[in-house]
Amino acid sequence: MNEKKPLLQVEGLKMYFPLKKGLLSRTYCHVKAVDDVSFEVREGETFGIVGESGCGKTTTGKCILRIHDPTDGKIIYNGRDISKLPKSKFKENRRELQLIFQDPYESLDPRQSVCSILEEAIVCDRKFHTKEEIKKRMRELLSLVELHQDIALRYPHELSGGQRQRLGVARALACNPKLIVCDEPVSALDVSIQAQIINLFRRLQEELGLTYIFVAHDLAVVRHIAGRIGVMYLGRMVEILDSDDLFENSRHPYTKALLSAVPTTDYYREKRRERIVLEGEVPSPINAPPGCPFHPRCRYATDICRTTMPELLDRGRNHLVACYHDGPCES
Repeated sequence: MNEKKPLLQVEGLKMYFPLKKGLLSRTYCHVKAVDDVSFEVREGETFGIVGESGCGKTTTGKCILRIHDPTDGKIIYNGRDISKLPKSKFKENRRELQLIFQDPYESLDPRQSVCSILEEAIVCDRKFHTKEEIKKRMRELLSLVELHQDIALRYPHELSGGQRQRLGVARALACNPKLIVCDEPVSALDVSIQAQIINLFRRLQEELGLTYIFVAHDLAVVRHIAGRIGVMYLGRMVEILDSDDLFENSRHPYTKALLSAVPTTDYYREKRRERIVLEGEVPSPINAPPGCPFHPRCRYATDICRTTMPELLDRGRNHLVACYHDGPCES
């Protein structure tokens, strides 16, 4: 367990997007993208957030960065609640909080060269002023992400997917951040390139003391980089546990179902493990069911699950579960 102090504490975070209609654009309902999410991230660790598409994991990351202003809740960064700060005062923290996007091509301006993209980010740091200082910093960033100096005059369309993502990482590092939200940074890459980028993240964390929030839908990928993992379903956090306990000691039925879909190369383990097939569709975040959000698809659901929302409670060993009927994971 990482004993360092929490760098980030998220408490009761909610993000409701209003839906409007009519000539007067009146709000008639809300999309509850994030609904009462709480967790903490310690300095120097990687906290993974996993779940199906639309579960709210990316929105959670964007709320932390104040790309979205949260509807309610607290985002305590370095001991200070930044959730309600005016934009002018939040600029003090902007350089320390960075984002790496999912699509390394769409996130880069095709009209800018590599040196122009990096120069723009370096200037924002306000520590480098002369052309020589900026060029030196640019060379340092390219070296950090293992890119050759010769690509400085190239444009994004002249780079491979892995090179573009490395450039995105270099841009995020330009302002010396403390916390980086990685929004599915390897999902658009080939498997061999994914491994290289993950190793890059780990090396940079060791060298620069970075803290990551790693958003993904692939449990196997997150397990390799994250120390702790939070599982989200329909805007809520249903389980938080150490990555070492993920495959053997997960306790929420939804986490078990996700794990049963992960392919394994162990023939004998594959033969004896239970395949859990979820029935039905994910409910709409516009009209979420009462009680536990997972109960319409859960085979263990009882009356209390249908009426009362379970709390995210500590089951020991830093393992939090929001379920009335959680039990040990089948091996």
